[in-house]
Amino acid sequence: MVIPELEETTREGVLREMVGFLRKRNKIAKNRDVYEKLMQREDLGSTAIGDGVAIPHCKMKGVKNPLVMLAISQKGVDFHSLDGKPSHIFFLVVSSPDNPSVNLQILAAIAQLVRKAKLVIKRVREAKDAAEVLAVIKDEEDQINE
Repeated sequence: MVIPELEETTREGVLREMVGFLRKRNKIAKNRDVYEKLMQREDLGSTAIGDGVAIPHCKMKGVKNPLVMLAISQKGVDFHSLDGKPSHIFFLVVSSPDNPSVNLQILAAIAQLVRKAKLVIKRVREAKDAAEVLAVIKDEEDQINE
């Protein structure tokens, strides 16, 4: 699940667009509940980890399998990152509160990919479509796991 180019340019707009994407694909039942949970998490502290990456995430009752999606903004979005730089790559994670270890494993895997695969951000931003984005991520994962 990939949005190759986000239309929105604000933190709130990006989260709404990503949640809407999930809703249109029948991955979630209610946009508002997921959006509100994501904003509550952002209010605790930004999920922008720096280097142009943010990992907005939340836990929702009723989610059987974790949802992970990726969205890209070439313009960049002020996501209140600690390094003060705009975020361009957004990994959204929605998981069940009943299995917190799965949530942590997903977040850790994303953080590891971003930290260890030095070219992943550049290559994802250069990808032409969703299929190419996924191919880049798989390639970068393979390289760090060798």
